[in-house]
Amino acid sequence: MPDDDTSVNDAVVDPEPDADAHLASAFRIAVMRLSRRLRSERSDETLGLSQLSALATLIRNGPLSPTALAELERIQPPSMTRVITALEERGLLERAPHPTDGRQSVIAITEAGRGIVMEDRRRRAAWLAQRFATLSPEEQEQIANALPIIERIGESD
Repeated sequence: MPDDDTSVNDAVVDPEPDADAHLASAFRIAVMRLSRRLRSERSDETLGLSQLSALATLIRNGPLSPTALAELERIQPPSMTRVITALEERGLLERAPHPTDGRQSVIAITEAGRGIVMEDRRRRAAWLAQRFATLSPEEQEQIANALPIIERIGESD
């Protein structure tokens, strides 16, 4: 037991985390809060985030095999099979035979699926535009200047 009033727990705690760790933590929290708020603007809350992301990937990349879609989404093939099945049951994507490999299929988004993704994007963009309109021109410029840096942080390894 220490002779003074300092507890053992207080003695081992570093009162000042380094600046990089503090900045990283503050950035992570801000990004998570913004992401959570953007998710609340979803156009179809019955779709899971993995389902919506898979639809958006099909818009961006065109028809894909289930394996390729799983790789792009960075989820395991069995999980992607569940996503595809749920979306197919709702008529948001369709499966067709692979043109050269009869063992595989190709997944494509339907017009209904495209409509959900486009409405989702429209709603989120409208919310952000409304929020940006409340910022000063200087704040908007700061965000514009930070975008390339944020993009670089988010790039895949």
